[in-house]
Amino acid sequence: EMTELLFNKRLQVLVKNKDTDERRSVIRISIELQPSSNPVHRKDLVVRLTDDSDFYFLYNLVISEEDFQSLKVQQGLLIDFTSFPQKFIDLLEQCISEQDKENPRFLLQLSSAFDHSPSNLNIVETNAFKHLTHLSLKLLPGSDTDIKKYLATCLSTVKEEKQQLEQKLRKTEEDLTRQLNYAQQTLSEKSRELDKLRSEWTSQTTSLSSRHMQDLTAEREKALEIQARLQQQNEQLRQELESSHHRSTQQLQSKVSELETANRELIDKKYKSDSTIRDLKAKLASLEEECQRSKQQVLSLRRENSTLDTECHEKERLVNQLQTRVAVFEQEIKDKEQLVLRTKEVLEATQQQKNSVEGNVESKQLQISKLEATVRSLSEELIKANGIIKKLQGDLKTLIGKIKVKNTVTVSQEKILQETTEKLQREQRELQDTQQQLRQKEEEVMKLKEQLEATVQKLDESREVLKTNENVITWLNKQLNENQFSRKQETFGMFETPAAASGVTGISAHNSGGPVGLDSKYFERRDDSIPLRGLLPTGAKPTASAASAYFPG
Repeated sequence: EMTELLFNKRLQVLVKNKDTDERRSVIRISIELQPSSNPVHRKDLVVRLTDDSDFYFLYNLVISEEDFQSLKVQQGLLIDFTSFPQKFIDLLEQCISEQDKENPRFLLQLSSAFDHSPSNLNIVETNAFKHLTHLSLKLLPGSDTDIKKYLATCLSTVKEEKQQLEQKLRKTEEDLTRQLNYAQQTLSEKSRELDKLRSEWTSQTTSLSSRHMQDLTAEREKALEIQARLQQQNEQLRQELESSHHRSTQQLQSKVSELETANRELIDKKYKSDSTIRDLKAKLASLEEECQRSKQQVLSLRRENSTLDTECHEKERLVNQLQTRVAVFEQEIKDKEQLVLRTKEVLEATQQQKNSVEGNVESKQLQISKLEATVRSLSEELIKANGIIKKLQGDLKTLIGKIKVKNTVTVSQEKILQETTEKLQREQRELQDTQQQLRQKEEEVMKLKEQLEATVQKLDESREVLKTNENVITWLNKQLNENQFSRKQETFGMFETPAAASGVTGISAHNSGGPVGLDSKYFERRDDSIPLRGLLPTGAKPTASAASAYFPG
């Protein structure tokens, strides 16, 4: 079986020697699988370190499956021998991706006690906690035989590359030689074609010059006729435009005066409407104040009414209490009268027994006098109670009268308030109608202003049209003069340069199909082509498109 190359790249390595300081160096690392010398194992993994600038720098490591098992146990690897090469390559690729950074995360370290002694190749990952060594391989320096074998391999590789480059160089020389011959042949053919074209161009120039003289003479005559016709038509067109402009100006001025008169009338109406609105607003404010006062009076009358109702209820309650007391007093008087009757009966009986009970007469008389005094006092109290009741009844009637008067005033105030509210609503409706009429008048004023602005704009446009027409007429005259002058220059300079001859060729080719110049139909007046509104800005030069507005077709 052949050797299988798995990896061959240059990497930055941090070299550590005991005698020297740390330094960065670029070393080539190659990884390959080669047939094993042990028949039990199929392949061994070979790791080789070399330096392209130092051919005597050589470190080798051959890892068999048995060596890998001991390496796996020593360094705690979690993969098998078949997966180890690819994982090793992945770690090296990580080092390559990080090597250009200022603080690389993955780093290759090559450490040895001294030069040309066994070295350890470490793949170290730096994190925030520690330097973590993923893999450490001990490589042996190459012996003289290994170095000679390596140099022989390098020499054979260089020779093969030299042979390939020589073959490539020969092939490139043959291709360039072939391309050069083809280019020389093409150049000679093109030179012959150029000579032929020069001779043809000379003959055509001579024939075209003679034809151009004839065409130029005819063109000059037609241009003179066109100039005369154009001047006549321009003068006629200018007069027509001036007359139409004068008429339109007079119409617009009369319309402007009418609009100004209507505008003044509308402004007067607006002022009158504004004064009416101010008066209505003042009336509305006074009515609102009066309405507010009426509402406050109604509220105060309602409060007084509720107070009087309360007082009336209190008086009625007091009257009921007094009536109850009167009834009690009347009942006592009746009891006293019955007692008096019984006393009289007893008196009559005592009179009959007067002779026998004279000793008791005086006491009975005293008792009777006391009872009579009691009856008199009760009668006086009853009379006072009746007077109080009558007075309370009179107060109650007066209070009821006052309440009726207050109710009448409240009803009248509410009626006045309702009338005031209705009047206020009518005033508000009138105010709204007046405001609506005012808005309509303002809209009419705005419309009239817009019409006035449109009329003024049309007047300005008419002035611009007249000015533009004058510019077009001036430009047409200038173009005719320039055309005559340019044709004269072409006549005198047509035999001097090939560029002029080519310009003549274009003119004659155009004229060979028929008569040159503008046909008379292009100068006929058309109604839809007279307005040149917005054709050119003030002071700008007319172009061919501007002229085509006068001469459509």
